[in-house]
Amino acid sequence: MIPGRQEPTRFEEFMEGIWKQNPVFVMVLGMCPALAVTVSAVNALAMGLATTFVLLGSTLLVSLMRKWVPREVRIATYIVIIATFVTVVDYLIAAISLALYEALGAFIQLIVVNCIILGRAEAHASRNPPGRALINATGMGIGFTIGLFALGSVREILGAGKLFGVALFGPEFQPWVIMVLPPGGFFVLGAWLLLFNWLKTRGAASGKPAEANVHA
Repeated sequence: MIPGRQEPTRFEEFMEGIWKQNPVFVMVLGMCPALAVTVSAVNALAMGLATTFVLLGSTLLVSLMRKWVPREVRIATYIVIIATFVTVVDYLIAAISLALYEALGAFIQLIVVNCIILGRAEAHASRNPPGRALINATGMGIGFTIGLFALGSVREILGAGKLFGVALFGPEFQPWVIMVLPPGGFFVLGAWLLLFNWLKTRGAASGKPAEANVHA
């Protein structure tokens, strides 16, 4: 007898966005900020944390209101909720660091249309209680931040010879200028996607003998 589908544990909910359904390297979502602002590790972390803040706030509110929002206006309601938290984070970043605010530019406001946030609101938060929705959103936010940092750190190291503004190599190092240009973002993203696909293929291949033994 094939057992029924079991509800994922809280740990599985959390890890889904970090590994199995990583927004950047698995689902390939949020590519606009992932390629545009990841010229440095600081910019990458700031955008990742800002998106996580909006994701957590909007997820909690959507989950709390899920039984009172009519289906006909649910998308419009989600967008208004997301836009509210984006406005909050927009003012917070401007107050904390004007230089960082200018570096991120319009991509802070564009968090409103980030498909990761709207997708979590529609596919998960609107169907689950606040606790489980927040756990899932936290994993997705951390996974997105990790993805941005992986891109930004590699581009800063190769493109400027620095990490968080600290020089890593001697004066003889010749920066790969292309890495801080738009093509560099595509090159680094492609390399990370290749690595993730290789790890996924290797994991699937190593799991086949164990599966065959179970069936035997």
